[in-house]
Amino acid sequence: MTDTAINQATAQIDAARRTSERPIVRTFFDEPTFPAPHAVHDPVTRRAAIIDSVMDFDQAAGRASHASADAIIAYVREQNLAVDWLLESHAHADHLPDAPYLKKYLGGKVVIGRGIVTVQNVFAGVFDTVEMSLH
Repeated sequence: MTDTAINQATAQIDAARRTSERPIVRTFFDEPTFPAPHAVHDPVTRRAAIIDSVMDFDQAAGRASHASADAIIAYVREQNLAVDWLLESHAHADHLPDAPYLKKYLGGKVVIGRGIVTVQNVFAGVFDTVEMSLH
């Protein structure tokens, strides 16, 4: 992440602190795989972040889907939100991030640790997803 991105995020946080409005958090729990992605937004500016997106994976069938991400996309559109950030805090082999898919439909900057790039690229061929790189 660049200094510019950090400065933008800090400015958004500072602006939100100056209001009496609290952020709205919507959690999208997926029982089969137990991830809990979140959509967080400022009710005044309608600016949002999505935290820990997940690609659905049915291990028994060996199939992946974007059902959880599609639910987040529907919510963001229903609430008329503008996504600034796609934050990925960690990775598991069974909980791959669906940030590239969400970025395609909602925009925003993907913010992840360097280690996730290795994990994502290893599984890109397995799940037919887009390889990631750091910018």
